[in-house]
Amino acid sequence: MSARIYQIQKNAMQSGKALTHKWVLEFAQAEAKTPDPLTGWAGSGDTQSQVKLTFPTQDAAIAYADKYGIAYTLIPTPPKALKIQAYADNFR
Repeated sequence: MSARIYQIQKNAMQSGKALTHKWVLEFAQAEAKTPDPLTGWAGSGDTQSQVKLTFPTQDAAIAYADKYGIAYTLIPTPPKALKIQAYADNFR
């Protein structure tokens, strides 16, 4: 059972930064999904891949993984690159 720990990123459609300070522990998929013969929907018997735990800090997420013996991969937060421009630049 392995997991990845990462910080929630703001998507391109958002202007605010609400909920981007939280850290997520998400379990990796243990088995491949197979199509259901009746409906054709993809599914598997792996219920751990449906679990997403949120934590207030990176240290809290790491402490949880260490406490329960979960192997984890820490994905660092990429640096934010701001493009500073004036409103008048839109008309040049």
